[in-house]
Amino acid sequence: MAQRHLDPTAGPVPADALAGYLRAQATEFLRALRLHRETGAGAAASEGSVEAARALRRAARRVSGSLHTFQPVLDPDWSKAMRPELAWVSGTLALEHAHASRLQQLLLALHRLSGAAPFPPQGHAAGTTARTAAPPLPRDRPAPAGSAPATVPAGAAGAAPGRTGTAPCDTPAPADGTPGRTDTAGRATTGRTAPARATSVTAGAAAVRTGTMTDAPGRGSTATAAAGPRGSALAVAAGGAVPAPDRGNLTVGAAKAGALLDRQLTLARTRAHSTALQALGSSRFHAVADKVAVLASEVPLSPAAAGADLRPLADAARDRLTDAVAALPLLTAGSPYNAEALIHGLSPDPAPHPQDAPWHQVRLLLRLHRYALEVVHAGRPPGSLLDAGEALDRHRDAAEAAAAAAQAARTPRIAPATAYALGVLHADQRHEVEAARYAFQRCWQKEVIGTL
Repeated sequence: MAQRHLDPTAGPVPADALAGYLRAQATEFLRALRLHRETGAGAAASEGSVEAARALRRAARRVSGSLHTFQPVLDPDWSKAMRPELAWVSGTLALEHAHASRLQQLLLALHRLSGAAPFPPQGHAAGTTARTAAPPLPRDRPAPAGSAPATVPAGAAGAAPGRTGTAPCDTPAPADGTPGRTDTAGRATTGRTAPARATSVTAGAAAVRTGTMTDAPGRGSTATAAAGPRGSALAVAAGGAVPAPDRGNLTVGAAKAGALLDRQLTLARTRAHSTALQALGSSRFHAVADKVAVLASEVPLSPAAAGADLRPLADAARDRLTDAVAALPLLTAGSPYNAEALIHGLSPDPAPHPQDAPWHQVRLLLRLHRYALEVVHAGRPPGSLLDAGEALDRHRDAAEAAAAAAQAARTPRIAPATAYALGVLHADQRHEVEAARYAFQRCWQKEVIGTL
C-alpha cells in the first residue's frame, strides 16, 4: 500500500514547532478550565459547561498524543508522568457525554425502526428551555372490533391538558364472562366487560406515555430519573435543548425497551457526572492543572531536541497507522451488506465484540497521525483524514450502542416483547458498524489515491 511521507524537499521541522504547539494547547486547556468553573457544572450542566468540558478533553488529547509521538525530543521523565494523567482527565470527562449520546442514539434508532417521528420540530432561539414544547400525542387509532374504545383522561400522567386519545385494545372480551387478567405491561389481555378493559388499557397507555412500565412482576422500571440529569443528558448529547421522545408512538415492546435503556444509561450518566465532578475537585487534577500551567510557559525539551527534525517522528506515526490499516479486512468491508459485523452476535460473552478491537486501534492511531500533522504542518489535516476519523467515530459509537442494547437484553425477567425489541435494536446497531467500516474503506481509498 502506498504511504505518504512528508515532502523531502521541504526543510526540517525544528523542536520549536512542537514547543509552540504544546504551549498553545496548554493555554487552551487553561482557558477551558476557567470557562468550566465560571459556567458551573451542577446536576443540570449548562451549554457553556458542556462546551468547556469538550474543549478540556480536546486539549488534553492533543497534548497527550503529541507527548507520545514526539517523546524522543522531550524530557523522558516528565513526558512519561504527564501522559497517563492527561489520559485520565480526558477519559473521565468523556464518560458522561458518551452515556448521554449513546442513549440518544438508541432512542432515535428505536423510533426509526418503529416508523415514528423521534422529535417534534423545536425552536433554537436564545432563552429556550430544555423542553420547548410538549411532544404531540399519537394519532387516535381505532380499537379492534368487539372492544370498547378507551379514552385517556386529561388528568392522566403523560397526557396534555384538554387532549384525549384512544388507546388500542388487542384482545376482544370473551363471551363467557371469564375474569380479566393483566400482563406485565399493565395492558388488559382479557376482560369481563368493556368498562373494565377501558380502565386497564387507559392505565397501560398512560404508562407507555410516561415511560413507567413494569418489566417484571413486582418491579417497576422508570423511564426517566430526576429531571435534571435526564434533561442534562439529552442536552449534552445533542449540544442543545432537545425534548424527550414521545413513546406513545411506539409498540409496547419498543416502549419498554426504551424505558429500560433510559433507566440504565441515565443512571450510568449520572454516576459518570458525579465521578467527573469529584475528579475536577481532586488534588490529582489540581496537580495536572499546575503542570499544564507550567507547560503553557515552558516546554521541557530533552538535550537531543537541539537540531532535531520532527519529520521522521511524524513519518513513524504514519507508518504505524498504515500497518494497522493493512491488517484490517478492508476487502470485506468494501462489499456492502456483507453481514460481517453480525458474526458472534449471539455470543453469551458480555465482553466487547472481538472483531471491533482492531478498528478501535486504527481510530487511535489515526488520531495520533492527525495530531502529528498539526504539529509539523501547523494547520488543519487533509479532509480525507477527517472523514476517515468521523467514520471510525461512528463505528465506535455504534459498537458501544449495540453493546448497551445487548447488556439491557440480559436483564432478568424482562418481557419477551422487550427482549425482541432489544434484539432488533442490537442488530440495527451492528449494521451501523458495518456501514461505518464501509465508509472508512472508501475514505482510506481516497487517502491512498491522493498519495500516488
